[in-house]
Amino acid sequence: MKDKTEIIRKRYDRAAKYYDAIENMMEKKWFSQWRKLLFRYVKGPKVLEVGVGTGKNMPYYSQDWEIVAIDFSPKMLEKAKERSAKLNLQVDLRLMDVQNLEFSDNSFDAVVTACVFCSVPDPILGLKEIHRVLKGDGVLVMLEHVRSKKEPIGKIMDILNPLVVRLYGANINRNTVENVKKAEFEIVEEKNLLSDIVKLIIAKPIK
Repeated sequence: MKDKTEIIRKRYDRAAKYYDAIENMMEKKWFSQWRKLLFRYVKGPKVLEVGVGTGKNMPYYSQDWEIVAIDFSPKMLEKAKERSAKLNLQVDLRLMDVQNLEFSDNSFDAVVTACVFCSVPDPILGLKEIHRVLKGDGVLVMLEHVRSKKEPIGKIMDILNPLVVRLYGANINRNTVENVKKAEFEIVEEKNLLSDIVKLIIAKPIK
């Protein structure tokens, strides 16, 4: 698992310089509106963003929140620090892996992720760590792309997945909703945003 994590970390380090430019068209067309929707469900005051990347979610942070944002890629985190400075945000940015969170149990009121769990080597382990650090009345808010249940689309995603993982480090055929359940969360809301491939997932920890 450690080797897999290192491989994916290096891929994101390499991509950090061009990441925003590569995704610029998708950001303008879809993701900016999805991020606005995502953050309507986030409650404070203590919020953890997992996989902050280059900081694309930062414009949607509330000034009333106490925010910790983590990423396992040093180069992506550098870009996030630059963005937080430009936005004059007070964000505690840390180099950290969701599979091994360095926080006490029941630390956060909300955890938010956006297109993160396609890349976590052991997604259930990462989700169990989120479960641990969330308060009993906390909320997990996710914007994630998943394997389609529509065929033959799902099978095509399965076939293409090894190539995408090698090139980009992201899995396109994860069943994230089921993984969330396996990590002992209750799904409160599951909303399809782009067919059944991009989803908004709202979950509560079962404590």
